[in-house]
Amino acid sequence: MTEQNPKPFLYVVVCAAGIAAGVGRLIAAAQESGWEVGVIATPVAASGFFDVGAVEAQTGRPIRSAWRTPADPRPFPSPDAVLVAPATFNTINKWAAGTADTLALGTLCEAYGLGVPTAVLPCVGEALAAHPAYRASLVRLGEMGVRFGEPYSGEVQEDGGRPAFGWEAGLALLDRI
Repeated sequence: MTEQNPKPFLYVVVCAAGIAAGVGRLIAAAQESGWEVGVIATPVAASGFFDVGAVEAQTGRPIRSAWRTPADPRPFPSPDAVLVAPATFNTINKWAAGTADTLALGTLCEAYGLGVPTAVLPCVGEALAAHPAYRASLVRLGEMGVRFGEPYSGEVQEDGGRPAFGWEAGLALLDRI
C-alpha cells in the first residue's frame, strides 16, 4: 500500500477589519481547492471581528493569536503557503518593517525566511493608502516576493452598498505545491 501525500497546509492570517467577518468564505474555498487550513488572527481580530467558534468548527483547529510556550504542542503543521486576508494598514507596515510583536506578524516575517509563498489581500481605506509609509511597505513586500490581490478600500458605492471582498481571489495568487 502506498502512502498518500497529505493535503497542502494553508495559514490564513486574519487582521482586524470589518470584512474579516466573512473569512469563512475563504476557508470554504480553500478547502474545496484541496487545502487544509489553519487560522492565525491578530489579537484585535480575534477579539470580535469574526466568529472564532464558527471558524474553529470549520477548520477543525483552534484559532491562534498568541505565542505558545515551548512545552505546548504545535497546533498546525508547517505551512505550504500563507494568505493574509484582510490585510490592514498596520499589519502591512509592521510586517514590511520586520516587526514581529504578535504571532501573526512573527509568522509573516518567518514565512519570508523559510521561502513560503505568501499572498495578501489588502483592506486599507484610501486615506491610509495615500500614506508614504504604506506605499513603501508595498514595494518592500513586493521585493520580498509577496503577491498582492486587488486592494479593497471598502468605500461606500453610489448605491450605498460596499463592493464584495475578493476572498477567493487570494487563492489564485498562490502557486499550488
